Amino acid sequence: MKRSPLLHAELSQVIAALGHGDMVVIGDAGLPIPDGPKRIDLALTPGIPRITDVLKAVLSEMQVERALLAREAVEQLPGGTLPAWCEGQLAVVPETISHEELKRLSARAKAVIRTGECTPYANIVLCAGVTF
Repeated sequence: MKRSPLLHAELSQVIAALGHGDMVVIGDAGLPIPDGPKRIDLALTPGIPRITDVLKAVLSEMQVERALLAREAVEQLPGGTLPAWCEGQLAVVPETISHEELKRLSARAKAVIRTGECTPYANIVLCAGVTF
């Protein structure tokens, strides 16, 4: 059995196959998933699993050099702070792009992971880094 916290075999396999610069999207329950990327649907009921939990599990195995959030996720918060679901989880400072651009970019991702999250704009693009 694996030593890392991530037990979902399909998700772990996608992460293991990533190359430098490849993208994985973690999205809320409403994010449209384009044809092309592998769809990993974890949504069970509204709010389960939460994006916070999925992000934590993915980050336990994935080296991230860049992260992208929808600008709208930050603008809706007082003082333009990071959303609570990603606060303190990332080793990089997330960049912001429009929600429309995030949806277009997701078509180039290796995989889109759908959560049960129902918070508006709770989506993130993770770009793979290298460990050396």
